[in-house]
Amino acid sequence: MEKNQEFDITIEDFGDNGEGIGHIDGMAVFVKDTVPGDEARIKIVKAKKNYAYGRLMKLLSPSSYRVEPICPHARRCGGCTLMHVSYEKQLAWKQDRVRNCLKRIGGVEDIDDKMEPIIGMQPGPDGRTLAVRYRNKAQFPVQRDKDGRIVIGFYAGRTHSVIDTDVCYLQAEVNDEIIRKLRRFMEEYVVEPYNEENHTGLVRHILTRIGKRTGEVMVCLVLNGRELTGKQGKRRNSSQEKYINVEQELVRCLQDIPGIASICLNINEEKTNRILGEQCRTIWGQDYITDYIGDVKYQISPLSFYQVNPKQTEKLYAKALEYADLQGQETVWDLYCGIGTISLFLAQKAGKVMGVEVVPQAIEDARNNARLNGIDNVEFFVGKAEEVLPARYEKTGEYADVIVVDPPRKGCDKAALETIIRMSPKRVVYVSCDPATLARDVKILATGGYEVKRVCPVDQFGNSGHVETVVLLSQRKPDDVIEVEIELGEMDLTSAESKATYAEIKDYVLKEHGLKVSNLYISQVKRKCGIEVGENYNLPKSEDSRQPQCPEEKEKAIKDALDHFGMI
Repeated sequence: MEKNQEFDITIEDFGDNGEGIGHIDGMAVFVKDTVPGDEARIKIVKAKKNYAYGRLMKLLSPSSYRVEPICPHARRCGGCTLMHVSYEKQLAWKQDRVRNCLKRIGGVEDIDDKMEPIIGMQPGPDGRTLAVRYRNKAQFPVQRDKDGRIVIGFYAGRTHSVIDTDVCYLQAEVNDEIIRKLRRFMEEYVVEPYNEENHTGLVRHILTRIGKRTGEVMVCLVLNGRELTGKQGKRRNSSQEKYINVEQELVRCLQDIPGIASICLNINEEKTNRILGEQCRTIWGQDYITDYIGDVKYQISPLSFYQVNPKQTEKLYAKALEYADLQGQETVWDLYCGIGTISLFLAQKAGKVMGVEVVPQAIEDARNNARLNGIDNVEFFVGKAEEVLPARYEKTGEYADVIVVDPPRKGCDKAALETIIRMSPKRVVYVSCDPATLARDVKILATGGYEVKRVCPVDQFGNSGHVETVVLLSQRKPDDVIEVEIELGEMDLTSAESKATYAEIKDYVLKEHGLKVSNLYISQVKRKCGIEVGENYNLPKSEDSRQPQCPEEKEKAIKDALDHFGMI
């Protein structure tokens, strides 16, 4: 098989990114824009030793799963990779993808017994699915094309070449008007787009955020500079010499957008593919917009992480809350908490929630959101989850009944997973946007004694290849249990050996002293009091491991419990 050869092929399956897969002489060929069941003529564009990539040249016989995309740019654009696939087939493939990753990569046994049906988007009043117009955030790159025209849209698949787009059917309709206005504005005031190759020009991206329930709109221009300026401060084809405040003209341009609440600039002068810089400056309106997920209200700034599909997010978080199974007294850690979206959801049913996020502005938003909703049983920390959690654990021996993680696509850091295992919460609820890294992390947690109990995919990103998943992991119970019936007369128990369990000691300390203590602390205090514990109970895994020592206040409380139960 060589490049530029053409073949007729039957598409048999989907690849991990939603591309079709067929076989030629036993070799797998990946073909974008195809659907299982398609008979197609393709051209080989890249041939490797064991697989190849092809381009769809002609559709010979369409699959029954194929539909006509509503967007004319769907095939070229890198966003809607599945718009040509029926929504029912999209859901079935995403369900299979999560199942296969957990089975093959994660080693999860009996996966079919643990999988719940994927939660898809519900049909609208016209009977169409809501896999269109669902996003509340857009990031439009800006360029000049080869003819010198300003183009604003989205990158073509696997390139940084912008497709000029008047309408995006995944975005809120107000974006269509915003982009039309900004295209005219940049032409009129000679505002130069960014050039990636030579790091010149000014406007890199246009960021929009929409409050789906509130209707509030934010427009943020990402600049390769600190101020929004036009060429020589003049309008195009104008001879007037006086200075024009281009930022004020931008405000005038956008002020009549329905729902406009914030106009701001983001400064990113680095030569990088990263879209947003660290600094934002509001030039009109608020520094944020507001929106709701369920009954919880959130303030969202330009740098905040906030799920892009709020209707499906409500279902996603409801499933996470269901898996957490909170009864009102639990301590919960929420890792990668963003602006506190899951944290505040959990706080409605938990005793205390502690959130960790690396972006300082997101934590500031999280604290504001807690105040905004009158929620006072939450605490937020700035830093990497893999650093904050181990540091808190080593310093205070902080116990968690439930740990919730919602990491980026790369998954959890290994140090964070190791600390979760050491803290030994009853349940871990893992919210994932990538089935492969989810499966990898599940396998690591399995080595620490956790097993998958329930799995539920949620379609947050209709017409694309992405899928969210919620997984419940619980501590594995011993498989080998022998029941032995022993007469009490046959045993010679000391009073200490016949008294309270660890759970009873914990409950007493919490009730009488308002403190939560871990099994580790109880075993340490027992040893100090001369009470025997298991030979290897809570010993470190290696001689170099550092174990937190029970604080004095908690030691006194545990001794009080031991005295109460007649153990000392």
